[in-house]
Amino acid sequence: MKAFKFLPLLLLFIFTSCSTVRVATDYDKDVDFNQYNSFAFFRPGIDKAEISDLDKKRILRAIEENLLIKGMSKSETPNLLVSIFTKERERIDIYNNSFGYGWGWNPWYYGGYSGNMVSKSTEGTLYIDLIDAKTNKLVWQGMGNADLVLSSMEKKEERIREIVSEILTKFPPGSLKK
Repeated sequence: MKAFKFLPLLLLFIFTSCSTVRVATDYDKDVDFNQYNSFAFFRPGIDKAEISDLDKKRILRAIEENLLIKGMSKSETPNLLVSIFTKERERIDIYNNSFGYGWGWNPWYYGGYSGNMVSKSTEGTLYIDLIDAKTNKLVWQGMGNADLVLSSMEKKEERIREIVSEILTKFPPGSLKK
């Protein structure tokens, strides 16, 4: 009976873990990020990303929205170049659910439920690279890892916006620039 008390908690954990975006960033600590106020997309890097052109547009639109909110402007002569890189993999989780009741183990008197639950999802990783336009050196990189939603165009676009937003909340490092 105790196992049934924890079942809702387990299901809540499973469903909430699917909705999170795991973010990591890295940057050059010697760079003054306040010097960057304009950006442009670095097409050679973006063209290498192995995703559909529609998803590229969705990602770039979300990046542009987030950088504009931070007070940056899109420019033909930018001081920051934006590139993306993506990875995708199928993720399989197996949950072993063996619980029962009774005194001790006996193959003739064992009761309850015993089985495995298999969950399959597609997990994607989006890298956003920010490159100094003068030196062509990488100055900041954000990485977001999350389960992808492929059920509808609207949900996919919403998920992409969420992933990009979570990554870019970490930019610029060490300040609350808007």
